[in-house]
Amino acid sequence: MLSYICLSWALLVLLTGSTVSELIMIGEVGKDLTVPCRYNVQNKNSITSMCWGRDRCPTSKCSQPIIWTDGWRVTERHSSRYQLRGDLQSGDVSLTILDAREADSGTYCCRVEIPGLFNDQLTNHKVVVKKARISTASPHTYTSEQTSAPGSTSESSSTATRIWPLVSASEAAQTASTPCSGPSDCLDVSANLQNTSVSLPSQQHPERGLYIGIGSCAALLLILILALILT
Repeated sequence: MLSYICLSWALLVLLTGSTVSELIMIGEVGKDLTVPCRYNVQNKNSITSMCWGRDRCPTSKCSQPIIWTDGWRVTERHSSRYQLRGDLQSGDVSLTILDAREADSGTYCCRVEIPGLFNDQLTNHKVVVKKARISTASPHTYTSEQTSAPGSTSESSSTATRIWPLVSASEAAQTASTPCSGPSDCLDVSANLQNTSVSLPSQQHPERGLYIGIGSCAALLLILILALILT
């Protein structure tokens, strides 16, 4: 009877012993990440030791411990990137990971060693460290119509200064007054205007004839004077 009672008590202690809770923390690469963990401190006598480990909380201690404290100060540290920045004497034993990396993702155990059989406070944290999101929205594109500066050799300026063949005033008036009977007629008229070359008659200069007449008279007069002298 006594052995049965002892066995039942042992099973009850094992089943109702330390309870384990689990939380999820999400961080960003390159930024500090704080994983919370606290325990109740009523007085100085209740300040106790604790540890952080890189795995789920085992039955005792911490698997792959990364930092230890005796409740007053840090006694062991795996890397300077792991910090306990909270007030240890008030029970704040939150873990701060400096410059978080994707490799820091995983399960972390916060184990507070409370005196007594199976009294330890256990908390498992699932930490996920992700890269920062990069916006993929394309920038706005603005287009503007540019005008060639004077003296430039761009195509627009050469087109603006193109010289068309000369057309007489009568032909231009006749072309302008005659409406197009259809799109094909208008195209023909435009082609004819571009391909037609008008030759203007050379202008006569009356001054040139006058100078020739005067020169001829002077030559005859000079010949006459020479003939008189010789005779």
